Amino acid sequence: MQEKVLNKESLAAWYLLLASWTLVTAATLGSLFFSEVMEVPVCLLCWYQRIAMYPLVLILAIGLIPYDPRVTRYAAALVGLGWILAMWHVLLVAGIIPASAQPCVQGIPCSETYVTVLGFLHIPAMSLLTFSLLGILLFFAHRKENP
Repeated sequence: MQEKVLNKESLAAWYLLLASWTLVTAATLGSLFFSEVMEVPVCLLCWYQRIAMYPLVLILAIGLIPYDPRVTRYAAALVGLGWILAMWHVLLVAGIIPASAQPCVQGIPCSETYVTVLGFLHIPAMSLLTFSLLGILLFFAHRKENP
């Protein structure tokens, strides 16, 4: 069996992909910690963001070994969807989007924040930050392979 040797650009893209996988894995474990260990209630928008985030752990891992540069395109759709949902959620929590536009009509309101880190970073903002960083990392990984 012949091993494929990565050139300098492909190796840099692989490291960016590894950083993306590490970030998405940490975010997945963090969200599970908040909901299962700390028993923070999960609203509907949070579930939608999880639906966009969780498969990325597997998709990016499959793209890492063996390395497949096309994985950035596969992951981009979920990252874009997750970013849009997270931005909507952050704007809802900030009061920019009226509460009447929230999908959480019964049960746990989407406009409530239950956990705040460092005094200003709530869970929807952490989700937006994660999806933003993922988008940036995957963009640069794609650019390394397709200059």
